[in-house]
Amino acid sequence: MPVPQPVARPAPRPPAAERHRVRLLRYVNRLTDGDPHRAEDIVQETMLRAWLAADEFAGAGEEGRSRQDDDRLAAWLHVVARNLAVDARRRERSVPVGITPTGLLRQAAAGPDVAESVADRAALVGALARLSPGHRAVLAHVHLCDRTRDETARLLGIPKGTVKSRLHYALSTLRREFPAG
Repeated sequence: MPVPQPVARPAPRPPAAERHRVRLLRYVNRLTDGDPHRAEDIVQETMLRAWLAADEFAGAGEEGRSRQDDDRLAAWLHVVARNLAVDARRRERSVPVGITPTGLLRQAAAGPDVAESVADRAALVGALARLSPGHRAVLAHVHLCDRTRDETARLLGIPKGTVKSRLHYALSTLRREFPAG
C-alpha cells in the first residue's frame, strides 16, 4: 500500500494588522521618545483594538482585496497608536486632585512661597516706577551695580552731593512704602 504524501498547503498568512507591527513599533517608538517598553505596550493595545474591529477590516491585504484596503488599515492603525501615545503622555503629566507629588512638597518647604515672591516683586517694581528717573538711576548704580558714590557721580555727570541726596530720598521713600517688620 502506498504511503500518502502530505498535501502542500501554503503557509498561513498572519492577520492583516499583524503584518504592520514592525513599522508601527518603529513609529510608536519615536512617539514615546525611544521608550521601547511603552512603545510595545501601545502597539499591543493597538493590535488588540484592531482585533476587536476585525470585522471592519475583514480581508484587508488578502487575495481579492485591494491594496487600498491594506493602506486604509495601516492608516487606521497609525491613528489609533498615535492617540494611545498621546493619552499615555497626558496620563503621566496629570496629577490627580488631592495628591501632591513629594518633589513639589520638598520644593515648597525648601524655598519661599512663589506667589509671595511675585507679589513682592510687583510691589517693588511699582515703587521704583514711582521714583523720579534721577533717583531711580542713582539707586540702581549704588545698590544694583555696587558702585561707590564717587563712581556714580562721575558716570551720571552730577555732583557727589546730589548723588548722596538722591540716594537718601530714594531710600527713605522705599522705606515708607515697605516698613520693616
